[in-house]
Amino acid sequence: MLACLGDLVEDVIVRLDGPVNVASDTHAHISRRRGGSAANVAARAAELGHPARFLGQVGVDAIGTALIAELDAEGVDASMIRRGGSTGTIVALVDHLGERSMLTDRQACLDLHDPDPSWLDGVATLHVPFYSLVGGAVAATAATVIGWAHRRAVAVSIDVSSTAIINEVGVDEVVRRLVDAAPNVVFANADEATTLDIRGAFIGALTVVKRGSRSALIHQIDGTTVEVDAIAVPGVNDTTGAGDAFAAGFLASPGWAENPTAACEAGHRAAAELLRSRC
Repeated sequence: MLACLGDLVEDVIVRLDGPVNVASDTHAHISRRRGGSAANVAARAAELGHPARFLGQVGVDAIGTALIAELDAEGVDASMIRRGGSTGTIVALVDHLGERSMLTDRQACLDLHDPDPSWLDGVATLHVPFYSLVGGAVAATAATVIGWAHRRAVAVSIDVSSTAIINEVGVDEVVRRLVDAAPNVVFANADEATTLDIRGAFIGALTVVKRGSRSALIHQIDGTTVEVDAIAVPGVNDTTGAGDAFAAGFLASPGWAENPTAACEAGHRAAAELLRSRC
């Protein structure tokens, strides 16, 4: 089983038809869907037929109840989700050129506390977006669960998640927290890899650099680097969640640690399938 610890929120996607008309109206297409990086990975893994569990907290409100029901319907083990506070929201602004900007209000996600060792029962891999190691009670909770995972020989996966978070926390502190987490695999996109100066196996972990429509780079522990071609998907107008789909495909691939190239190919397929639904 793949367990994903982190955020479950409502995503509000705002696709702009043109530049923002400051102090006036701008025509846009607005949609809502389940979001949160950890929840996205768990849901996509479950859709791929891989057992998945979500660990996190959502609000005691109708939105939280609906999000949990959606995860459950997608085949994710949602039985250990905590309730409290208000459900978080992420607004994704997608401009007319396809560039994304995220406005985040994590709310209840930050309040996850008092972890339970049973969260890892039956788990082979624990996936934690770096968001979950920053801010609020969830940071200490994530660190504790990662420590339990290592003691149980559960593989740990961390997605660097965001250049904004890296800049806010500081590169040195990000590296320190990642060293403490001692992940088996690290995911980063091209911008995050540049910010952290990733040129090989980062902090001694198998490191996968996602580069959008370009080939992904696998920096292996033995010092070699492998490029794996991405799958072209023309006409995409919203790439939100593609990185999470990639991570899900990778981690749901049997023997990903022993054959990361095949896992990377599976990640590209999972991301491409999501992107085709956004054309």
